[in-house]
Amino acid sequence: MRLTIEGQAPLHGDYHPSGNSNAAIATLAASLLTDAPVILRRVPNAQNVANVLEIARQLGASVTEIEPGTLQIQTPHVKSRVLDLTTTRRAPASMLFLAPMIARRRHVRIEWAESLSRIRTHMTALRDLGQEIEIDGTAVNITAVEWESKSILLTEMSVTATALACMLAAALGKQTTIYNAASEPHLRTLQHQLVQMGAKIEGIGSNLLTIYGVGEGFTGTTIDLPSDHIEIASIAAIAAMTEGHITIHDVHPPDLQMILKGYERLGLNFYLEAPKNGNGKHILHIPEQQNMRVARLADETDVSLDTAPWPGFPSDLVAMAAVLATQTRGTTLIHEKLYDNRLLFTDKLKGMGAQILLCDPHRAIVIGKSQLRAEYIDSPDVRTGLGLFAATLCAEGKSTIDNAELMNYVFENVVQKLTALGAQIQVADI
Repeated sequence: MRLTIEGQAPLHGDYHPSGNSNAAIATLAASLLTDAPVILRRVPNAQNVANVLEIARQLGASVTEIEPGTLQIQTPHVKSRVLDLTTTRRAPASMLFLAPMIARRRHVRIEWAESLSRIRTHMTALRDLGQEIEIDGTAVNITAVEWESKSILLTEMSVTATALACMLAAALGKQTTIYNAASEPHLRTLQHQLVQMGAKIEGIGSNLLTIYGVGEGFTGTTIDLPSDHIEIASIAAIAAMTEGHITIHDVHPPDLQMILKGYERLGLNFYLEAPKNGNGKHILHIPEQQNMRVARLADETDVSLDTAPWPGFPSDLVAMAAVLATQTRGTTLIHEKLYDNRLLFTDKLKGMGAQILLCDPHRAIVIGKSQLRAEYIDSPDVRTGLGLFAATLCAEGKSTIDNAELMNYVFENVVQKLTALGAQIQVADI
């Protein structure tokens, strides 16, 4: 897919975010813990979700679309004991299916394309939960073991490892305490689902969880997926950079607390409107921005924006924050503390006219405001693609993005939604 973008078109109107694709994937995996029907609402039509749905079908799930965005999942039997190399290479999130496979088939094998060091945290969590682990080259054989009471400490705040531990604790354990758990919003959704299916969980949404399992007694349930907080934050930044005025609906403020604090430091103006009836969702207003300027404290010479495990500023927004920093007056230090090489895309921003000094793979100094120029971009990756897309929307001139399918990998129809708000985007299949 090729996108041709005419930059500097302000966005105006109402934006309705999709359901959280990560929550969709986690709740879909948990739906296979039971043979009862589970209904998921607000499932986004995103490629990463489609990939995982196909894997669920291969494992024996019957997936029925009740209406657009609403799926019924029912799995009388888990057919396979193996997550093969093709499956895990295409969808690394398929690892989440280990939990229902272990719980219902008892002997499972996962084949992994990369070094097993990439999943050491996950395998350590399974071993600490008493599962029998056998390494076979780049594959792992796992045998289920039930337990009465266990306490584990995750070696890092891994989202996938936390999700696996929660599902297995609900299925195989009587009482389990998990320390150093990740606490992202989609994990909270998964934990609420497990409770609705029969488990008891203390500490939902925190780093310390105590889970009382249900064994084989899982029931069916209905889950409404929350709005995608990363999508909301991305659209808010794009609206500000194009000097538009948009209203974003279906907002859950606790999911945006640290993100909005970071945006405030970068000079972005916004206000939240509480639901009038007290029971609905908040609305996030992004008014037309006037001379965005970094908000330094009295003793600061610049502003620092650091990524951190949730509830800190998320790494998935580091590219968007860097682009936003190019459009606000002042100096910003972007510090990516969680992952290597996430800032290497800044070379493309420099090619568009941004003033950026890449100090090392984890830190970049951005001096704004810069007038960005149109550019040709090929094959943006999932994590930086939307940030570079935002740069073309506020750049002067006509930009081209080739191999832009990844724009819809995580978010549903984001290009079409932005076009409806006034973005000048032409889409062509190539």
